[in-house]
Amino acid sequence: MPKRLLIGTVTRDKSPTTRRVEVARLVKHEVYGKTMRRRTICYAHDAEGVSHNGDTVEIEESRPLSKLKRWVLKRVVSKATASTTAPKVETPTT
Repeated sequence: MPKRLLIGTVTRDKSPTTRRVEVARLVKHEVYGKTMRRRTICYAHDAEGVSHNGDTVEIEESRPLSKLKRWVLKRVVSKATASTTAPKVETPTT
């Protein structure tokens, strides 16, 4: 059986080898028929540490690596732009 491949966005990169990847999907409501956004959170193993917040990555299903990690980072599809990853700096008002 082939391993599943998903494409998602890195939302947390605080750990050196673990990435939190958010996979978005569209689902139609059963009763009302409205299209809704849903998300799946996957924890992926990034051994080299090549991905960072905001990057679009491809992850592959793997054996359980820890309590939460069941995915492995295959490749970085696209890097995040500087404006999406820059922290917000608040200027003090006097």
